Formats: sequence, C-alpha cells, structure tokens
Amino acid sequence: MKKILLSAAIAVIIIISCKSKTDSESTTTRTRSKTVRLKLDLMPKSDSKVSGTATFTERNGKVTFTANISGLKPGVHAIHIHEKADCTAADGSSAGGHWNPTFQNHGKWGSAAYHKGDIGNFPADEFGNGTITMTTNEWCIGCGDPKKDILGKGLIVHEDPDDFTSQPSGNAGKRVACSAIIK
Repeated sequence: MKKILLSAAIAVIIIISCKSKTDSESTTTRTRSKTVRLKLDLMPKSDSKVSGTATFTERNGKVTFTANISGLKPGVHAIHIHEKADCTAADGSSAGGHWNPTFQNHGKWGSAAYHKGDIGNFPADEFGNGTITMTTNEWCIGCGDPKKDILGKGLIVHEDPDDFTSQPSGNAGKRVACSAIIK
C-alpha cells in the first residue's frame, strides 16, 4: 500500500512539474514581442526628382517610422499615409486621400481631431535632404485591425507643408513621392 501511495505521489509531482513548465513556457511565448520591419523605397511623382527610403518598425506594440528623403526643394514638406498602396498614377493620385479610419477631420497629429495618416511636416535643408521620425501606438503592421493597420496603404511626400486646418488634406500641394506600404 505504501508503494502505491508513494507511486501516486511521485506521479502527481511529475504532472504538476510538467504542467508548471508548460504554463511558464506558453506565458513567455505570449509575452515575447515580435519585431516587424518594413523598408520602402520612395518613387518620384509629379515630374519631381524626389527619392528616399522609409522604414516602419513595430516592437512592443509601438511603430517607429523614419523617412530619409532627398531631391526636395529646400523648406518644409508634408508627409502622410494615404488610403491605397497604389503609386501607379504619375501624380500619385492613385494612392487616394489621407488614411482616415476613424472618420475625423484633418489636423495635426495628436490634436483634438486628426487622420491616422496625418504624420505632419518635416524640413528639407538647403541641399533638399530631409528626415522625419516618429513613434506611435496608434499604428500596427499587419495586425488586421482596420483602425491601426498600415499595411496596404500608401506613403506620400508633398511639395508643400501641411497647414493642419484645410479640409480634407491640409493644402500640402503636389504629391512628389510615393511608396506602397506592403510586405
């Protein structure tokens, strides 16, 4: 009888031990964050000479966006995420309007009302080179949430600055570069 009880106790300890290890491993797997990175090439539009790269990196629930752009006229320019990953039109119009899944008015990022695609303005130096970086938890890359997922959208660089008030797009002028946000 003692052997049976001892065997049963050992079996229970083994089962509990295995279960704890499995639970611990699955918790670790669920909390481990996967990094997703997209690097895009910007194509010139509207007879411009604008080129560059844009990178979206998602880590720990936040997306960091960085764009390095050249061939711009010196001054301030707008950059936005647009509705479609389509850069086929010579003027970039095939990318549609600003990405606005929450149906807000156009505005400055972080203000009372703004489109999820309203990234904002960045300066170009006297040589026509500009850089912009931002990080947000309002985007994701391939998560499937229609209010956050940037996959399947377009990235547009504009000739002029965004005034943050004109509806629906900020009066930012010609579309001088475009890239599809795709894997």
